[in-house]
This record gives sequence, structure tokens and C-alpha cells, in this order.
Amino acid sequence: MLYPEARAAVEAAAADVRVWTEGYDVVAARDANRAVALAEPPEEVAEVRDLDADGVRVRLFRPAGADSGLLVHLHGGGFVFHDVDVHDRVCRRLANRLGAAVLSVDYRLAPEHRFPAAPDDVDTVLAWLEGEGAALTGGGPTYVHGDSAGGNLALVAALRNPGRFRAVVLHYPFLDPEAGWESYALGADAAFDPREAEWYWQQYAADEADLTDPDLAPLRSDRLGTLPPTLVTTAEHDPLRDEAEHLAVLIAEAGGEVTCTRYLGQIHGFWRDASFPASEQLIRHTCAFLRGR
Repeated sequence: MLYPEARAAVEAAAADVRVWTEGYDVVAARDANRAVALAEPPEEVAEVRDLDADGVRVRLFRPAGADSGLLVHLHGGGFVFHDVDVHDRVCRRLANRLGAAVLSVDYRLAPEHRFPAAPDDVDTVLAWLEGEGAALTGGGPTYVHGDSAGGNLALVAALRNPGRFRAVVLHYPFLDPEAGWESYALGADAAFDPREAEWYWQQYAADEADLTDPDLAPLRSDRLGTLPPTLVTTAEHDPLRDEAEHLAVLIAEAGGEVTCTRYLGQIHGFWRDASFPASEQLIRHTCAFLRGR
């Protein structure tokens, strides 16, 4: 059963123009998403500044009295939408609750920049953090965090760079282009239509072969056992629920340390939405997991 705020969001989304509609204006939709996100009053954070990580824009959020260490955040949006502005408000909340710096990455978006542009941008930022940007960690560990498509990118970053992160946090990650899971049949209770998922993969992949590349479809990876402690969270009414929970099983079977939590009554995208009480709960859940590592 949907919680009230989730039910309201599903009902509101029913009036949206769908991304697969002929003539859909991606640029206008990006602008609209940004305007809505920036309308939320921002929490004060001691330091917020944009930086250039060897050509990739990043935004640093550092709260007063921050502990050493750095959380690299990779935003969701189906590889097509969102940016550091859209995720500015939630990253402020995350940094303040964590008590440590958060670095939000403005990776290139599809379809203008198809796979592997986004994961390559993440690698560029990680290399920059080893050199010119090393001071941002304060000598502490680095963690990686992402939601939806950003969860895909966070997982791929950890797989591409074994030993690089102290821990990984993935909120309802978008993982499987084959989309053959039972949760894709959730129907009207899901604000995220399976046709939308298919459209995102079509925008992201440069060709058919990419759809089976473990750097795009990380459930196919044979390196899941190399991951550091990993937290996977899912939403009960989310088509992506089953693939994310299957990831947790695969990590455990590969000998990794993994925790998986399903948030009941929730829909895809709730983590970023401050109007959802579960958003604050999940932020604090994330912080507790990371502090434990």
C-alpha cells in the first residue's frame, strides 16, 4: 500500500507528459526540473562552492566542523536529466546530517553524450581527487553514493576502482537494461513507468553491444566480490526494486558485505523529495551506515 505522500505523487505524475512521447523536449524538461528543485529553500551549509575537476564540474558541500573524509555523490535522472543544481538541496541536507564533505558530480548527460561518457567523467573526478583535489578529503576515506542512474554510476565506479572507497551506498539503483523483473508489473502504483526505463536505456547506450557491457549493466559484472561494504535501499512500489535487491544477493554470494533495506509504501525518487518523511529517514540511515565504516 502506498503511503499518503507517495499516493499524492503518483496522482500528480499522471498528468505529466511522458518521455517517450513523440517530440518530447528534453532540454525544456531539464529546465523545469531545475526550477522545481531550486524552489525548495536551501539549508545553510558552511561551505558550498563549484570546482573544476579536470574539466568536470563538481560542487562541494562542507558543513561546519566537518570530519575528515569525502562522500562522492552521483545524481539520478536516467542518465538524461538532473545535475548539481537539481541535487543541491538534498546534498546540503546530506552533508549536514553526515557531518562531512559531499562532492556532487556534474557528469555529462545522454543523449548528447552517450555511454561511456558518464562513468568516464566519474573516473576523471576520482583521478583529480588523487592529485589536485586531494586536500578535499582532509586525509580521510572516500565513499561513493548514488540514486537511480547515479546508483548505477556509483556501483560502476566502485567496480572500476577496487579498493578506492571505504563504502558504497546505492538508493534504488538502475541496473538492468533487460528489465525482466516482476516489479516492472507494478502498474498504477508506480510513478516510474517501465516504458520510461526503456527510453532511458535507449538514450544512454551508444549501440546494442553497450547494453551487455558490465560498465553499463553492472549486474553482469564478475567483480562484485571486490566491493567494499555496500548499502542498497529500495522502494516497495518501484519497478527497479527487484533488480536492486537481486544485486544485493549477488554481492552476498560473491562474498561481499551488503545490507539491503526495502522502504515500504514508497516510490522511485523519494530519497530526494523533502516532502516525503522517508527522505529524512533514508538520509539518516545512510549517514549511520557510513559512520559505522
